[in-house]
Amino acid sequence: MGPCLSRSETAKRRRPKPNPFRSTSVAGGRNPSTRRQDVVFQDHELAAAAVAILCQRKLQSGGGSGDGTTSSDSSALASTLQLFRSTTRRNHQLSPRSLSSTARSPDLLPPSQQLTSEELCVDGLEASHFVLVHGGGFGAWCWYKTISLLEVAGFRVTALDLSGSGVHSFDTNCVTSLCQYVKPLTDFLDQLADGQKVILVGHDSGGACISYAMELFSSKVSRAIFIAAAMLTNGQSTLDMFSQNTKENDLMMQAQRFIYGDCKSSKPTAIDLDKSFLRDLLFNQSPAKDVSLAAVSMRPIPFSPILEKLTLSDAKYGSIRRFYIETPEDNAIPISLQQTMIDQSPPEKVYHLKGADHSPFFSKPQSLHKILVEVARIPSKTS
Repeated sequence: MGPCLSRSETAKRRRPKPNPFRSTSVAGGRNPSTRRQDVVFQDHELAAAAVAILCQRKLQSGGGSGDGTTSSDSSALASTLQLFRSTTRRNHQLSPRSLSSTARSPDLLPPSQQLTSEELCVDGLEASHFVLVHGGGFGAWCWYKTISLLEVAGFRVTALDLSGSGVHSFDTNCVTSLCQYVKPLTDFLDQLADGQKVILVGHDSGGACISYAMELFSSKVSRAIFIAAAMLTNGQSTLDMFSQNTKENDLMMQAQRFIYGDCKSSKPTAIDLDKSFLRDLLFNQSPAKDVSLAAVSMRPIPFSPILEKLTLSDAKYGSIRRFYIETPEDNAIPISLQQTMIDQSPPEKVYHLKGADHSPFFSKPQSLHKILVEVARIPSKTS
């Protein structure tokens, strides 16, 4: 979400301790055929499962951050996983009714058996690997519904934690550049073999992050999808674009709190959001369970990356097919601002996700999934 600068709304805070979880990504690769089940999780179990999955993957990967995992880190992760497993067991004991009888929202995850063989086939696509990049304050955890849907449909999925975000161990206040912030993404793309291509998906300020990566690795990106995201022009920063929304977005002004983590500088090092405003600002159409998950998972947003102006060329960034997904019920990046970005840098196609708030991966997961798959299935342009 974009900051609205106002000194009167800032508040100094002590530097938060870095998150002890050290994973930088949540990678896919599960066999869809092994994930078929008829059970629908109850709301509280679904949120618990999301955290448990992240912890389990972290333990299996042995750290994943590249800077090592201490025994205390592993112990903390194991304890968290055990806690959520025990919570789920208690919930089963307390609820005698069958989980399959739980009411299902029209936009919740569909049973995998409803997918046709055609929908499960990704052979022949230019790219069948999605790389999901979260927005400011979020982490890889926010994509848990999208990951499940795409994997069941046969796609490979990687959801990354940017530096100082999600369960990445880096201190948010120490992120001093866009290059540093996006390093988990650029490292991932750099390690892709020649000839391999991915579909980049960016949400919120993650749009600027994937744009930065598109300029550096244009040969490895098949297409890019911007979800209520910063889709900038050459020489523009995220702050330049989002500041156009300052006068209109009183809710953002009330929610944001600047953090001054560097005693030698008068410049903010991060932006935090008042938890009491989260539902109205980011999740006004989202299920309560996901708001609760976000409230305990969101971290401050590094300030320096949003100040940095992008260098985007027609030969590299401009050569990649772009698609934009509008979120009309968005209170963080209003539809008017989204349309301004679309007008200034027109993508190949614009999708209007009816009823979606700023976080469609929570509020409209199935509808979002359908659009992502549709974009992946658009035939390659012949040269």
